[in-house]
Amino acid sequence: MDIHDIPVRTLSGEPTTLGALAGKALLVVNVASKCGLTPQYKGLERLHERYAEQGFSVVGFPCNQFAGQEPGTAEEIATFCSTTYGVTFPLYEKIEVNGDGRHPLYEQLTAVPDAAGEAGDVQWNFEKFLLSPAGAVVARFRPATDPEADEVVRAVEAVLPG
Repeated sequence: MDIHDIPVRTLSGEPTTLGALAGKALLVVNVASKCGLTPQYKGLERLHERYAEQGFSVVGFPCNQFAGQEPGTAEEIATFCSTTYGVTFPLYEKIEVNGDGRHPLYEQLTAVPDAAGEAGDVQWNFEKFLLSPAGAVVARFRPATDPEADEVVRAVEAVLPG
């Protein structure tokens, strides 16, 4: 199945797909509000703002699989992200990224290796997957990689549609 056709839900529960963002380069990130890496929201938002007009979007999928670091309801997550970090990029429903309950989106994403050639499970919150405007997964960045790191910015700039 094309990655753009996989059913997802917005944070408010509305059914949609990433097809609503087809034609844009996307940085798909599993996010959490109570993680040591949570301050990455700042860099993700700056990256989103920097390239939005050129056809780019960060998209966040809250996940509570790593030490229970995203326990909130959809409303709590939305409030936290907007008031604490000024997040304007789209947030989707809380999902599982690993294990038997892994969301179909992450079935496709985790099949792609990182720069070291390792595919498989998401290591922790804030793992990043870069999708081309056509929906191909073109890069994978592990959680500790800052969203504004040179390798991320270069990869984003290389796939911008406009």
